[in-house]
Amino acid sequence: VQLQASGGGLVQAGGSLRLSCAASGRTSISYVMGWFRQAPGKRREFRAAISWGGGTPYYADAVKGRFTISKDIANHTVWLQMNSLKPEDTAVYFCAATPGTLRPMIIYESEYEYWGQGTQVTVSS
Repeated sequence: VQLQASGGGLVQAGGSLRLSCAASGRTSISYVMGWFRQAPGKRREFRAAISWGGGTPYYADAVKGRFTISKDIANHTVWLQMNSLKPEDTAVYFCAATPGTLRPMIIYESEYEYWGQGTQVTVSS
């Protein structure tokens, strides 16, 4: 599976961005798609995940109520709508994919087999 992330940019605090992740290759309904972020000098942190096959998406506590993950199965695309952005949301955002269904372990980056190249999100104060 190849993943192409896009949609990052510079936005003022309180603004919004919409990230997209297009999957190609061996796509199927049995993948979980996740979004992680990595700030300079820090490890990757889970933000949200959704399954092609359904189920309630997972969100990190820090983004609940501000971020929404959604999917377009026909076009193998996942979006991360980010609202009420804060300067601390600044990071490189990565999409990732792992076979299977939603499960508690999908908040850990080690669960994911495939990664996109990352897209920079910068929130100014």
